[in-house]
Amino acid sequence: MAREIKFRAWDIVRNRYYQDVQNVYDENIGDNFQNVLDDEELVVEQYTGLKDKNGVEIYEGDIVKVLDGEDIEDPYYTYLEIRYEQGKFYFHNAYAVTFDDVLDGDVLDVEVIGNIHENPELLEKQNE
Repeated sequence: MAREIKFRAWDIVRNRYYQDVQNVYDENIGDNFQNVLDDEELVVEQYTGLKDKNGVEIYEGDIVKVLDGEDIEDPYYTYLEIRYEQGKFYFHNAYAVTFDDVLDGDVLDVEVIGNIHENPELLEKQNE
């Protein structure tokens, strides 16, 4: 099955997201995708092709809550940022859970809880 290729962009000046920027025509960000890629005020983030347990699309830059371990009685959640480098998506700062675990269906409890631009404190709390 082919994965849908989509992008969103975070505007660092206006502090807002633009969705589906690959099909853009917006007076704030230009009239084509190359303008979006060239704009130094925009952080372009790619869709992973996956949705979380609630059906929310997962993009790079998202912060996800992942069940870390198999103890259903006393679950422990890890908060991880989705990143894309060297041709693949990965969980930044993940040790036990890999993105391949999600792709293979080994990890089913993944939930988007925010993103690195609007909710960086979610990752800071994890590291305290």
